[in-house]
Amino acid sequence: MITIHTYTEERTANEQQKLNITEFLFHHLEQYGDPKYDIEKSINYAMGEDHKPGGIVLAAVNESTGTLAGALVINKTGMDGYIPENILVYIATDKNLRGKGIGKKLMQYAIDISKGDIALHCEPDNPAKHLYEKLGFASKYLEMRLKK
Repeated sequence: MITIHTYTEERTANEQQKLNITEFLFHHLEQYGDPKYDIEKSINYAMGEDHKPGGIVLAAVNESTGTLAGALVINKTGMDGYIPENILVYIATDKNLRGKGIGKKLMQYAIDISKGDIALHCEPDNPAKHLYEKLGFASKYLEMRLKK
């Protein structure tokens, strides 16, 4: 049985929970991931640390083993209307449990509890793109970045 634990700026995770989620995302995001430091920053941002706008961190826990089966991080943008209020920063499921609906459960729960629109970035070859489309996400823009 999978249980979803919710952390926000009102209900923050303790340091060990944050570390576990960071390690999980770092390991299971594989080629779509970022350095641990960046993942940790997004989790702290979602929990409203340093007066950031906040967000949502979800942890899907396999109750029979007590281990993480999936995790998701959404950061509030502090905007609305012209830029979506939220951005999905990270979502991953345990690579040994993929295809069992855990990612869909995390996404649907995040959609249900988020206030406002949600944006996400997805590489064209990411298999999760199909899940996002099934949940109603559509490509509106081509993203371009200037790296300095």
